[in-house]
Amino acid sequence: MGVTVTKKIGNAVARNRMKRRFRALMRQILPEYGIAGADHILIGRAQGIERDFAKLQDDLTHALERIRSGKTDRKPDFKRKPRGGQKGTR
Repeated sequence: MGVTVTKKIGNAVARNRMKRRFRALMRQILPEYGIAGADHILIGRAQGIERDFAKLQDDLTHALERIRSGKTDRKPDFKRKPRGGQKGTR
């Protein structure tokens, strides 16, 4: 499991608070709803600091249930082109 919060969110105190909330959230939700063998990464957004913890729990639970049932918003794109650095592409 992993957590990432960019500096756009706020100062170090705000970012660390969000990280603590996310870690607590994952400790509560992942044992029951987590997907075995998968990496679980939460990305902090500006509204996450003020959002009610119970609502965050509901959101994460709902998202994991959607993933388990195959109802994701988009299909994985396995045909990605390699990023720059290749000779002869210009």
